[in-house]
Amino acid sequence: MATRTNFARLRRRYLGYPLEAALLYAIYGIFAVLPLDAASALGGWIGRTVGPRLGTSRKALRNIDRALPDATPERRKEILRGMWDNLGRVMAEYPHLDEVWRRTEMIGADSVLRMAKARTPTLFFSAHLANWELNTMGATRNGLPITAVYRRPNNPAVGRLIDHVRAVTGSRFVAKGRTGAREIMATLRDGDSVCMMIDQKMNDGIPVPFFGRDAMTAPAIAQLALRFDCPIVPVLTERLGGARFRLTVFPPMDVPKSGNRDADIRAMMARINAVVEEWVRARPEQWLWLHRRWPD
Repeated sequence: MATRTNFARLRRRYLGYPLEAALLYAIYGIFAVLPLDAASALGGWIGRTVGPRLGTSRKALRNIDRALPDATPERRKEILRGMWDNLGRVMAEYPHLDEVWRRTEMIGADSVLRMAKARTPTLFFSAHLANWELNTMGATRNGLPITAVYRRPNNPAVGRLIDHVRAVTGSRFVAKGRTGAREIMATLRDGDSVCMMIDQKMNDGIPVPFFGRDAMTAPAIAQLALRFDCPIVPVLTERLGGARFRLTVFPPMDVPKSGNRDADIRAMMARINAVVEEWVRARPEQWLWLHRRWPD
C-alpha cells in the first residue's frame, strides 16, 4: 500500500504537475493577450458554464445549504453559478491586475495614508470575495508596506506563476507555516503591516461560530493583536459589475483586553467571523464557497 501511494505521488509530481502547469500557463497567455473586459467576460463564461458541472460543486452546494438554509433550491443554484462566474473572472483578471486597480473605487484611502505616515503596525483581514488580490493593493498603492500571508501551491511551477503575477501588487508574500509566522512577527516588530485571509478552515484552529455553526478558525490575527498591541482593520473588496470594483478599508475594530487571553482571542475571532458573515450574506455569489469551512 505504501509503495502504491508513493508511486501515485511521484506520478503526480513528475507527470501531473507539468501538465497542470502547462495548461495554466497556456490559459494565462490567452487571457493576457485579450483586453481586460474581454478576458473577464470570457473567464466568467467559462466559470459559470464548466464550474457547476465539476464534482467540487457538490461541496460548494453543501456549504451554501448549511449557511443559507432559507434559500430556495433555485437561489442556491444561482449563487453557485455566480460563484463560478466570479472565480472565472478572477483567474482571467490576473494578467491585468494593474488595470483592474485603476478601475477600483477605494473608500478609506485617507486612513491608509495616515497609517503609512505613522508607520504603526496594523493587522488587516479580508476574505475570498470578488477579486481578493486587490486587498493588499489598497495599502501598497497608498504608500503602506504590507506583508500578506498565503498558502503556497503544491505545484512549484504554479507557485512561480502566481508569484510573478502578484509582483504587480507591490506586496510581500509569505507562506503559511513556522517560517512565515516568524516573518510576520518580524514585520510587526519593524513597524510594518500584515494582511491575512481569515475565511479558510484551519484544522488545528479554534471552533468559532460562522453562519450559526462552529467553524475551525485560525486565531493568529487575534493572538498577534494582543501580543503586539496592533489594531485590526477589516478590508472588503466587492465586484460592482464586470471588471469594476470597490475596496473599503473600515475603521479599526475594538480588541477585547479583559486580561483573560483565551477568552479575548475567542471573542475577537467571533467578531471577525461575524463581519465576514455579513459580507458574504450581502454578496453570496462573490464568495468562494469551495473551502471545507465547517466540519463534516
